[in-house]
Amino acid sequence: MSPRIDLPSGWVTFVFTDIEGSTRLAQLLGPGYRPVLREHRRLLRHTLAGTDGAELLTEGDSFFLAFPDAATAVHACLTAQRALAGHDWPTPEAAPRVRMGLHTGYAEPRDGEYASPEVHRAARVAAAAHGGQVLCSAATARHADPLPDGVSLLDLGLHRLRGFDDRERLFQLVAPGLERSFPRPRTADAVAHNLPTQVTSFVGREAERAELRRLVETYRLVTVLGAGGAGKTRLAVELASGVVEAYPDGVWFVDVAAVTDPGLVAFEIAAVLGLRPEPGRPMVDTLVEYAAARRMLVVLDTCDAQPAASAEVISRLLAGGRGVRVLATSRESFGVPGEVVWRIPPLSVDPGPDGGASDAVALLLDRTTATRGGRAPDPAELADLRRVVRRLDGLPLAIELAAARLRVLSAGQLAERLDDMLGTLDAGREELEPGPVEAGWTGNQQDTVDLVAAATGAAPATPASRAVQRSANERHLTMQATVTWSYRTLGARSARLLRWLAVFAGPVDLSTVQWLLDDDPLDPLSVLVDKSMVLAEPHASGSTYRMLDPIRAYAARRLIEAGEEQHARDRHVAWSRHALDRAHLGPDGRPVTLSLYALDPLAGELRAALRWCATGGSARSGLRLAGGLDQWWRERGLAREGRLWLFRLYGRIAETGEPIPEAELAAAYHMHSLHAGADGEFAEELRYSQRAEAAARQAGDLGLLARVLAGRAAPLVDMGQFVEAERVCREVIDWAYAQDVVSDALLAVYNLAELLWRRGALDEAAEVLGAARPVEAARPVERGRRSVDMLLGLVALARGDLVAAHEHLLVALRSRMSHGYLGRACDTLNAIAVRCALGGEPVTAARLFGAAQATRANLRATPGIYGPYWLARQTELRRALGDAAFDTAYASGAALRLEEAAALALDLEHPDLTTPDSPRFTAPAPRRSTAS
Repeated sequence: MSPRIDLPSGWVTFVFTDIEGSTRLAQLLGPGYRPVLREHRRLLRHTLAGTDGAELLTEGDSFFLAFPDAATAVHACLTAQRALAGHDWPTPEAAPRVRMGLHTGYAEPRDGEYASPEVHRAARVAAAAHGGQVLCSAATARHADPLPDGVSLLDLGLHRLRGFDDRERLFQLVAPGLERSFPRPRTADAVAHNLPTQVTSFVGREAERAELRRLVETYRLVTVLGAGGAGKTRLAVELASGVVEAYPDGVWFVDVAAVTDPGLVAFEIAAVLGLRPEPGRPMVDTLVEYAAARRMLVVLDTCDAQPAASAEVISRLLAGGRGVRVLATSRESFGVPGEVVWRIPPLSVDPGPDGGASDAVALLLDRTTATRGGRAPDPAELADLRRVVRRLDGLPLAIELAAARLRVLSAGQLAERLDDMLGTLDAGREELEPGPVEAGWTGNQQDTVDLVAAATGAAPATPASRAVQRSANERHLTMQATVTWSYRTLGARSARLLRWLAVFAGPVDLSTVQWLLDDDPLDPLSVLVDKSMVLAEPHASGSTYRMLDPIRAYAARRLIEAGEEQHARDRHVAWSRHALDRAHLGPDGRPVTLSLYALDPLAGELRAALRWCATGGSARSGLRLAGGLDQWWRERGLAREGRLWLFRLYGRIAETGEPIPEAELAAAYHMHSLHAGADGEFAEELRYSQRAEAAARQAGDLGLLARVLAGRAAPLVDMGQFVEAERVCREVIDWAYAQDVVSDALLAVYNLAELLWRRGALDEAAEVLGAARPVEAARPVERGRRSVDMLLGLVALARGDLVAAHEHLLVALRSRMSHGYLGRACDTLNAIAVRCALGGEPVTAARLFGAAQATRANLRATPGIYGPYWLARQTELRRALGDAAFDTAYASGAALRLEEAAALALDLEHPDLTTPDSPRFTAPAPRRSTAS
């Protein structure tokens, strides 16, 4: 630099430089700071000596320079930074980190100085830079062209410089030997945030957003907890983008997933906030000092990558300043004071209150439309799309992956393939191989780890740590990778429990988990809940625990790989049999009236157990489970499902040759016959009835034989052979009395009573039923159905005794609804409809007929022996009401749920109340007194 002060005029490039963190460096070095400062000045002046730049001001560690040529100014700064970086400083901590800023503008000197706003703009550009960085304005970038070979300017976008209303486009000097990666420029942007830009729309979660926003406004630390792929990051970013204006000092997103060392969490946050390491000072102290006087929201994403380190930094941040709030996402909570844990639920799979698509379906529709080039799914696919999201448990990542599959599959095809959930969702996504490793380190920062290494003099990131970072970034590419991310953090007991829980199809309670493991599961279960791999759902009776289906599919794979599937699933089958037995017992262990409602929550588990019995387990155990579901299948309209399970179990017996006792085969064949009849397969019904009788005779069990023989009339009734059916019933009943097993032949008694009612032998039917009442009452598996009261009600209707019919039928309906016999409840509703028609309530009768028929159609149940009777009564009722009135009332009833129709029937007035001259309510004639 020339010793004389010859200030350029016209288009002048102004340069400002200073040492970043000079105060801290002076405190660290003490007396050693002055030599470092002197050497820093010497290097800059020596570097600039060969240029025609003018040094206007040197104060402390700052330089103010002016150049007549922008290219010369850029070259001077490049040379100076290289000289500083290559100098042999006393210690690595003593190396000054100099930031430089350039701006070119029109200026004229006056009295040896510049009085121009361009000088202030140049100073603000320099203030936006970080140590080791060279920034320049767009004007300097234009005037500096062309640049030397190997040198370029990186466009950092528009930024608002402090004190200026307009935005300035800033560029960073990039050249060999200069650092490349820096935090964002220190500028006064109007909207201060670095939230990632989303490339897809945010769908649904209106209620969740509102609830989470309220929590963030109320509490300083809110942790969004959930399984991998639950949508934690997306929801947090969406929420944060809506509250930017509420935080004057910014909303800052920090991804902890890429941090490979716990000590680097504070550096990652600092880098986002534009802070650099200060020599000799812990980074967290710098971070706390910066945040202390600011009002800002920090969004810490994927904190489960470094939970302990994240918790420590969060605690320090919150303790250091009241204006700082933290919204964290993690698969496990921190457990620090003041933390509010909010568990993100899966997307809703049920339609909204207005009948619109659920959030899960809406997301799948949106993403499928995008994958199909903007073409929305056909409306005919909606039912299958709902099936898909239910199978995926509303997990957002699984839905996103499913949408990608819908590029080549229809919704129906995808739904059918979800039994192999991971294989279907992850199809076509090969595991990414690590890229080639560079031979050496160039010194340019590749990521935060390198930034810190460069600042502290430590070795840069190894290829292994980079592979971990790639793994973090790719963890959401497949469901397998997402769940593996959490599975790797589990201890041996927790991992084993996760694998074994895969055998369950739905929620389980603590005692069930303990039964499965034969060990106290509380500790490992708590770990799984804390890491969001198992969902805890509190209830008044105690918490239940469940896995989302994609996690269950992953755990099932691990179960097989660990060689534990046979043991775990056999144990689950044993638990299922135990649960079935408990459904028949009261708290005291004694038999109680069977309620099919007790089997409803077990259905999923029993199906899972049956699936194992039919494919890899014991067919004999499967037949026992099927026997426990016999009445449930028929009363829920699932007789066909029962038949299919039995066929699969027969196939398993043939495959394995497992010996099955004749008594158990007879029971299975008898059940099969009843199911075939309920499903309208009458030839199959007769065939299996005959097989059941043959096997029962071989077994030599009189009670079993009585139950099987009692079912012989059913196929004959279904095929219209009523006379023969009555003969068979009488024969079986006589035999059962002779063998003292009449209670096991109760089905034959019911069948005989129905046949007698059908042909008008009402007195004998009533006599048969009267004898059967105490037998029915003594059998817990029978008495909830109240078949005797149902049939006595029909006999009373045939006699025209509406009072007796009303009383018997309401007793039967109340019991059937209370104990879950839904198919039989439809028959009772039909009978009460007849009672209403005969009692002068035709509109109510039509409504009940409509309700009963709608429910029966949903259950896919055949009307049996009563069918012609109901049809004849409806025809009479239509004739009495007229077509229009009958159809209106019938349709009104068909819209009722079974529970609503039953309530309507149970609220009917007693016939005596509608008959003024009923003897029950007629006052007796006054007795005439006699004279004595």
